[in-house]
Amino acid sequence: MTLATAFKSSKLISWKSTGRLQQTVAGCIERTGNTLHSGEVSTVKLWPELAGKGRYFDFRSNLIPASVDFAEESPLCTTLHKDGFRIRTVEHLLSALEAAGVDNCRIELQNSDPKVCEVEVPIFDGSASEWVKAIEQVGLKVATDQCGNSCEKMAPYVNEPVHAWRKDSFVAAYPSQKVHITYGIDFPQVHAIGCQWFSSAPLDNYFYSKQIASSRTFCIYEQVEQMRNSGLIKGGSLDNAIVCSASKGWLNPPLRFPDEPCRHKVLDLIGDLSLFAQFGSQGLPVAHIVAYKGGHTLHTDMVRQLSYNQEKI
Repeated sequence: MTLATAFKSSKLISWKSTGRLQQTVAGCIERTGNTLHSGEVSTVKLWPELAGKGRYFDFRSNLIPASVDFAEESPLCTTLHKDGFRIRTVEHLLSALEAAGVDNCRIELQNSDPKVCEVEVPIFDGSASEWVKAIEQVGLKVATDQCGNSCEKMAPYVNEPVHAWRKDSFVAAYPSQKVHITYGIDFPQVHAIGCQWFSSAPLDNYFYSKQIASSRTFCIYEQVEQMRNSGLIKGGSLDNAIVCSASKGWLNPPLRFPDEPCRHKVLDLIGDLSLFAQFGSQGLPVAHIVAYKGGHTLHTDMVRQLSYNQEKI
């Protein structure tokens, strides 16, 4: 079966076959943990799904596709919103699913308070390692539709340069036959971080699992009080983030990589760009993606640039 006719192309994006079949998880994955911003405990179950269904969240039987159409601007995380229900901090999980090739998946979430209409994905150690390990343990299988047919996996190829920017921050994508990511960050007030650049080899699951997945989220110690006063990082600790002080340097070394903060931005970017996926396709554009001082809002701005420039064939 082919889904090629279901995709929209434009001068900017061409959807092409990857030469592979769509996949899903081979069994259920269940993980429970503390969340970063609310500080509550939540449970996530990843269920196998039919080919062509893509990735979507299931919160009390309310279904929210992992699509940029439902992304809303929120501080320090990526949030999906539909019909009054919100799913927060989806980026690490989606990053792992995209990189591992889990194209179709029902992501069921549970929280402890039935009166609250939002839920957050657990933070674990601040990286995507827990999800990568869980996916490796249960394995993948070819996804089939209701008739038992497999579907080819499509990928979006960037045909011409495209970019999104806010002030001195930007994300750009340039035509390439492989996925490359180059990312730069700059924290001149925090010398232990400073200016960092990271550039990936052609990005695949092996490179991601060895070089990206274990990179943890980071924050500046002098900003912690302000963030908590704003209702953020209530569940943040030295166990789920690396924390750097402008005067004292890293408070919980050692780092897993010298440029771990920059690598974590790549992890976030992959999760956010996965919101471009459609019908079980690859979400990450096949391009050389260059980002500088980006964040979740800018990342999703880039996905909207790609989405809004499409038209039916």
